[in-house]
Amino acid sequence: MQSETVSSYLDALGARTPAPASGSGAAVAGAIAAALAELAARFSDEPEAADRLVELRSRLVDLADEDAEAYTAFMRTKSAADRDRTIDVPLAIAEAASEVAFLARALAGGGNPHVAGDAEAGAELAAAVTRVGARLVEINLAGADDPRLERARAAAVD
Repeated sequence: MQSETVSSYLDALGARTPAPASGSGAAVAGAIAAALAELAARFSDEPEAADRLVELRSRLVDLADEDAEAYTAFMRTKSAADRDRTIDVPLAIAEAASEVAFLARALAGGGNPHVAGDAEAGAELAAAVTRVGARLVEINLAGADDPRLERARAAAVD
């Protein structure tokens, strides 16, 4: 993912292949949200928030690749371990995006007002990513009673 261009990634996302798909796309959207919030943090002289957002952005980019790999592996093996990865990765996406949304909202309300729109955009994108991640956890659990579903729902931001 990191060496691909945006255009080639979008081509892969839209292709008739099982992966990359919604989890990967959500993770990339979460990374964009983190970058927007990072911009707001830098203009707000909030270096700790900016540093954390860089970490979250990098994590979400990694999760985009991990999601595609997890789903591809599960389609090949149908193993319990690979199925677990199709649940764990979207959960990690939702949880990382939830933190991005929290930081972005704080910056929108208390940061530099000249970049409030960037922080708000980051918060909205991140909130959507949390909901997508939570829904993917639910879908991939296929009705199984599992505590990861509650974690995913808790991460989802309204």
